[in-house]
Amino acid sequence: MSLWEYANPRKFMALSGAVLPWTAGIAALCLVTGLIWGFFFTPDDYRQGSTVKILYIHVPSAMMAINAWVMMLVASLIWFIRRHHVSALAAKAAAPVGLTMTLIALATGAVWGQPMWGTWWEWDPRLTSFLVLALFYLGYIALWSAIEDQDTVADLTAVLCMVGSVFAVLSRYAANFWNQGLHQGASLSLDKEENVADVFYHPLLLCLVGFVFLFIALVLLRTRTEIRARRISAILTRERMKNG
Repeated sequence: MSLWEYANPRKFMALSGAVLPWTAGIAALCLVTGLIWGFFFTPDDYRQGSTVKILYIHVPSAMMAINAWVMMLVASLIWFIRRHHVSALAAKAAAPVGLTMTLIALATGAVWGQPMWGTWWEWDPRLTSFLVLALFYLGYIALWSAIEDQDTVADLTAVLCMVGSVFAVLSRYAANFWNQGLHQGASLSLDKEENVADVFYHPLLLCLVGFVFLFIALVLLRTRTEIRARRISAILTRERMKNG
Protein backbone atom coordinates (compact mmCIF):
# COMPACT_ATOMS: atom_id res chain seq x y z
CA MET A 1 0.00 0.00 0.00
CA SER A 2 1.38 3.39 -1.00
CA LEU A 3 0.99 6.56 1.03
CA TRP A 4 0.06 8.36 -2.19
CA GLU A 5 -3.17 6.35 -2.36
CA TYR A 6 -4.61 8.71 0.23
CA ALA A 7 -4.16 11.61 -2.17
CA ASN A 8 -7.30 10.22 -3.75
CA PRO A 9 -10.14 12.33 -2.29
CA ARG A 10 -12.38 9.32 -1.65
CA LYS A 11 -9.70 7.41 0.24
CA PHE A 12 -8.70 10.55 2.13
CA MET A 13 -12.30 11.16 3.16
CA ALA A 14 -12.66 7.57 4.38
CA LEU A 15 -9.40 7.62 6.35
CA SER A 16 -9.88 11.10 7.81
CA GLY A 17 -13.45 10.27 8.81
CA ALA A 18 -12.17 7.33 10.84
CA VAL A 19 -9.21 9.22 12.37
CA LEU A 20 -10.92 12.53 13.15
CA PRO A 21 -12.94 11.43 16.23
CA TRP A 22 -9.81 9.91 17.79
CA THR A 23 -7.63 12.97 17.21
CA ALA A 24 -10.35 15.28 18.55
CA GLY A 25 -10.85 13.07 21.60
CA ILE A 26 -7.13 12.88 22.40
CA ALA A 27 -6.83 16.65 21.95
CA ALA A 28 -9.73 17.32 24.34
CA LEU A 29 -8.41 14.87 26.95
CA CYS A 30 -4.85 16.21 26.88
CA LEU A 31 -5.86 19.87 26.87
CA VAL A 32 -8.39 19.60 29.68
CA THR A 33 -6.01 17.53 31.81
CA GLY A 34 -2.94 19.63 31.03
CA LEU A 35 -4.58 23.01 31.54
CA ILE A 36 -6.31 22.03 34.79
CA TRP A 37 -3.09 20.46 36.08
CA GLY A 38 -1.01 23.45 35.02
CA PHE A 39 -3.27 26.29 36.16
CA PHE A 40 -4.56 24.80 39.41
CA PHE A 41 -2.00 22.29 40.64
CA THR A 42 1.38 23.89 39.95
CA PRO A 43 2.97 26.57 42.14
CA ASP A 44 3.69 30.17 41.21
CA ASP A 45 7.17 30.90 39.93
CA TYR A 46 9.49 32.61 42.42
CA ARG A 47 10.18 35.46 39.96
CA GLN A 48 7.22 35.55 37.59
CA GLY A 49 4.47 34.62 40.05
CA SER A 50 1.24 33.26 38.60
CA THR A 51 2.00 34.93 35.24
CA VAL A 52 4.25 32.00 34.37
CA LYS A 53 1.21 29.74 33.95
CA ILE A 54 0.34 31.38 30.66
CA LEU A 55 3.16 29.23 29.22
CA TYR A 56 0.68 26.34 29.02
CA ILE A 57 -1.06 28.22 26.21
CA HIS A 58 1.71 30.45 24.86
CA VAL A 59 4.40 27.83 24.27
CA PRO A 60 2.21 25.22 22.51
CA SER A 61 0.46 27.84 20.36
CA ALA A 62 3.80 29.36 19.33
CA MET A 63 5.20 25.95 18.44
CA MET A 64 2.11 25.05 16.40
CA ALA A 65 2.13 28.45 14.64
CA ILE A 66 5.56 27.59 13.23
CA ASN A 67 4.87 23.90 12.60
CA ALA A 68 1.61 24.72 10.82
CA TRP A 69 3.59 26.71 8.26
CA VAL A 70 6.06 23.82 7.94
CA MET A 71 3.14 21.47 7.27
CA MET A 72 1.83 23.91 4.64
CA LEU A 73 5.28 24.00 3.03
CA VAL A 74 5.43 20.19 2.80
CA ALA A 75 1.90 20.04 1.37
CA SER A 76 2.76 22.78 -1.14
CA LEU A 77 5.88 20.93 -2.28
CA ILE A 78 3.81 17.78 -2.77
CA TRP A 79 1.41 19.81 -4.89
CA PHE A 80 4.26 21.14 -7.02
CA ILE A 81 5.85 17.71 -7.50
CA ARG A 82 2.87 15.32 -7.59
CA ARG A 83 -0.01 17.70 -8.45
CA HIS A 84 -2.28 16.10 -5.85
CA HIS A 85 -5.21 18.41 -5.16
CA VAL A 86 -5.74 17.04 -1.65
CA SER A 87 -2.29 18.32 -0.62
CA ALA A 88 -3.08 21.82 -1.93
CA LEU A 89 -6.42 21.79 -0.11
CA ALA A 90 -4.72 20.57 3.09
CA ALA A 91 -2.30 23.51 2.92
CA LYS A 92 -5.24 25.87 2.37
CA ALA A 93 -7.10 24.29 5.29
CA ALA A 94 -4.13 24.65 7.64
CA ALA A 95 -3.62 28.38 7.06
CA PRO A 96 -6.49 29.76 9.20
CA VAL A 97 -5.55 27.32 11.97
CA GLY A 98 -1.93 28.46 11.81
CA LEU A 99 -2.96 32.11 11.80
CA THR A 100 -5.12 31.54 14.89
CA MET A 101 -2.19 29.86 16.67
CA THR A 102 0.07 32.77 15.71
CA LEU A 103 -2.39 35.36 17.05
CA ILE A 104 -2.83 33.39 20.28
CA ALA A 105 0.95 33.24 20.68
CA LEU A 106 1.30 37.00 20.08
CA ALA A 107 -1.55 37.88 22.47
CA THR A 108 -0.43 35.56 25.28
CA GLY A 109 3.15 36.68 24.76
CA ALA A 110 2.08 40.28 25.31
CA VAL A 111 0.18 39.34 28.47
CA TRP A 112 3.15 37.34 29.71
CA GLY A 113 5.72 39.96 28.73
CA GLN A 114 4.07 43.09 30.12
CA PRO A 115 4.74 42.40 33.82
CA MET A 116 8.17 40.95 33.00
CA TRP A 117 9.42 43.58 30.56
CA GLY A 118 7.24 46.54 31.52
CA THR A 119 5.82 46.77 27.99
CA TRP A 120 3.19 44.97 25.92
CA TRP A 121 5.38 44.94 22.83
CA GLU A 122 9.07 45.08 22.06
CA TRP A 123 10.70 44.91 18.64
CA ASP A 124 12.53 41.80 19.72
CA PRO A 125 13.84 39.63 16.81
CA ARG A 126 11.58 36.71 17.70
CA LEU A 127 8.49 38.85 18.28
CA THR A 128 9.05 40.79 15.06
CA SER A 129 9.52 37.64 12.97
CA PHE A 130 6.34 36.22 14.52
CA LEU A 131 4.42 39.34 13.55
CA VAL A 132 5.71 39.05 9.97
CA LEU A 133 4.71 35.37 9.98
CA ALA A 134 1.15 36.42 10.91
CA LEU A 135 1.15 38.83 7.95
CA PHE A 136 2.26 36.01 5.65
CA TYR A 137 -0.61 33.89 6.93
CA LEU A 138 -3.03 36.73 6.14
CA GLY A 139 -1.53 37.17 2.68
CA TYR A 140 -1.73 33.44 2.00
CA ILE A 141 -5.41 33.28 2.99
CA ALA A 142 -6.22 36.43 0.99
CA LEU A 143 -4.51 35.03 -2.13
CA TRP A 144 -6.68 31.89 -2.03
CA SER A 145 -9.74 34.15 -1.98
CA ALA A 146 -8.54 36.47 -4.75
CA ILE A 147 -8.14 34.00 -7.65
CA GLU A 148 -10.84 31.71 -9.01
CA ASP A 149 -8.72 29.22 -10.96
CA GLN A 150 -7.86 26.59 -8.38
CA ASP A 151 -4.66 25.26 -10.00
CA THR A 152 -3.28 28.76 -10.54
CA VAL A 153 -3.97 29.88 -6.99
CA ALA A 154 -2.50 26.63 -5.64
CA ASP A 155 0.71 27.37 -7.55
CA LEU A 156 0.90 30.98 -6.37
CA THR A 157 0.15 30.18 -2.73
CA ALA A 158 2.77 27.42 -2.82
CA VAL A 159 5.39 29.96 -3.91
CA LEU A 160 4.23 32.35 -1.17
CA CYS A 161 4.47 29.50 1.33
CA MET A 162 8.10 28.84 0.35
CA VAL A 163 9.00 32.51 0.77
CA GLY A 164 7.22 32.72 4.12
CA SER A 165 9.12 29.68 5.36
CA VAL A 166 12.09 31.97 5.92
CA PHE A 167 10.13 33.79 8.60
CA ALA A 168 8.90 30.52 10.09
CA VAL A 169 12.56 29.56 10.60
CA LEU A 170 13.38 33.02 11.96
CA SER A 171 10.46 32.78 14.38
CA ARG A 172 11.94 29.59 15.79
CA TYR A 173 15.64 30.48 15.80
CA ALA A 174 15.72 34.29 15.95
CA ALA A 175 17.12 34.26 19.48
CA ASN A 176 20.01 32.10 18.23
CA PHE A 177 20.70 34.17 15.12
CA TRP A 178 20.79 37.46 17.04
CA ASN A 179 22.32 37.38 20.48
CA GLN A 180 19.99 40.07 21.76
CA GLY A 181 16.38 40.68 22.60
CA LEU A 182 14.19 40.35 25.65
CA HIS A 183 12.56 37.04 24.77
CA GLN A 184 13.64 34.19 27.02
CA GLY A 185 15.23 30.98 25.76
CA ALA A 186 13.38 27.80 24.88
CA SER A 187 11.01 26.42 27.51
CA LEU A 188 11.47 22.91 26.09
CA SER A 189 14.97 21.88 25.11
CA LEU A 190 17.29 18.89 24.91
CA ASP A 191 19.49 20.86 27.30
CA LYS A 192 18.06 20.20 30.77
CA GLU A 193 19.48 23.49 32.05
CA GLU A 194 17.26 25.43 29.62
CA ASN A 195 14.09 23.47 30.38
CA VAL A 196 11.45 24.75 32.72
CA ALA A 197 11.36 23.04 36.11
CA ASP A 198 9.82 19.56 36.19
CA VAL A 199 6.78 20.82 38.08
CA PHE A 200 5.91 22.94 35.02
CA TYR A 201 7.45 20.63 32.41
CA HIS A 202 5.04 17.68 32.63
CA PRO A 203 1.73 19.59 32.32
CA LEU A 204 3.34 21.72 29.58
CA LEU A 205 4.23 18.55 27.68
CA LEU A 206 0.64 17.36 28.00
CA CYS A 207 -0.67 20.69 26.70
CA LEU A 208 1.75 20.50 23.78
CA VAL A 209 0.46 17.04 22.83
CA GLY A 210 -3.08 18.41 23.10
CA PHE A 211 -2.30 21.31 20.76
CA VAL A 212 -0.69 18.94 18.23
CA PHE A 213 -3.77 16.72 18.11
CA LEU A 214 -6.05 19.77 18.07
CA PHE A 215 -4.18 21.07 15.02
CA ILE A 216 -4.44 17.68 13.28
CA ALA A 217 -8.17 17.45 14.04
CA LEU A 218 -8.88 20.97 12.78
CA VAL A 219 -6.85 20.50 9.59
CA LEU A 220 -8.57 17.19 8.85
CA LEU A 221 -11.96 18.77 9.46
CA ARG A 222 -11.22 21.80 7.28
CA THR A 223 -9.66 19.68 4.50
CA ARG A 224 -12.79 17.53 4.40
CA THR A 225 -14.85 20.72 4.13
CA GLU A 226 -12.66 21.99 1.28
CA ILE A 227 -13.05 18.71 -0.62
CA ARG A 228 -16.81 18.82 -0.22
CA ALA A 229 -16.91 22.47 -1.31
CA ARG A 230 -14.90 21.65 -4.45
CA ARG A 231 -17.23 18.74 -5.27
CA ILE A 232 -20.28 20.99 -4.91
CA SER A 233 -18.63 23.66 -7.08
CA ALA A 234 -17.86 21.08 -9.78
CA ILE A 235 -21.47 19.79 -9.74
CA LEU A 236 -22.88 23.31 -10.00
CA THR A 237 -20.51 24.11 -12.88
CA ARG A 238 -21.59 21.01 -14.79
CA GLU A 239 -25.25 21.89 -14.22
CA ARG A 240 -24.72 25.42 -15.51
CA MET A 241 -22.99 24.04 -18.61
CA LYS A 242 -25.87 21.64 -19.26
CA ASN A 243 -28.45 24.38 -18.88
CA GLY A 244 -26.39 27.03 -20.59
